[in-house]
Amino acid sequence: MQLIPAVDLKGGRCVRLRQGRMEAETVYSDDPVAMAEQWVEQGASWLHIVDLDGAVDGEPRNLSAIERIIAHVSVPVQVGGGIRTRERIEQYLGLGAARVIIGTLAIERPALAAEVCQRFPNQIVVSIDARHGQVALKGWREHTALDYLQVAQQVESCHPAALIFTAIQRDGTLEGPDVSGLRALLGAVKLPVIVAGGIGQLAHIQTLLPLHQAGLAGMIVGKALYDGSIIFRDALALVQRG
Repeated sequence: MQLIPAVDLKGGRCVRLRQGRMEAETVYSDDPVAMAEQWVEQGASWLHIVDLDGAVDGEPRNLSAIERIIAHVSVPVQVGGGIRTRERIEQYLGLGAARVIIGTLAIERPALAAEVCQRFPNQIVVSIDARHGQVALKGWREHTALDYLQVAQQVESCHPAALIFTAIQRDGTLEGPDVSGLRALLGAVKLPVIVAGGIGQLAHIQTLLPLHQAGLAGMIVGKALYDGSIIFRDALALVQRG
């Protein structure tokens, strides 16, 4: 089980949003490289980097910061946010990203998603972002009536390395993950799943640990680490004890 700190970038700074709203931001650092290095120093074995501006615009907006993070940290990095073309995937992999996260592309261009998953095995992760079970696209700005379980099953045929499941209504709230939604997803697919959204205290992590047997491969934690409601070393020790 991986415990993965999130480094979300907006305007070149490290921020956290509440429920994905760009206007509801809290700035935590003007130096995202230093923030990323801090998590590595505390024992992180992966980092989760998202270009929030890119997710909305569909083009990289924090590329230089991402490039600097990848160059400075000693652990693998997965990168997402507005990655909607083959060329952009190749660009991030060329910078040294270990995995590239796609979301909108996987749903709007399934043939391309299947192609890149085949071309870059174990390097493509698909993000399933849902608000109350309905998938959102394009930086969570475009809402659909698509059921997240059906989308996940369709995406599974592309053979990505993993799925990231984010319950948008929980993201940034620290109120706990959507455990029932996660259980349903783990029952619907055989892919490894990484959960995000709402993890706010050690008790939430404890609740998720038994789901490792059902296919939960990791947890992404963001706001709780920055606010101090979770101390990364304590959380990591809990996960390592299993």
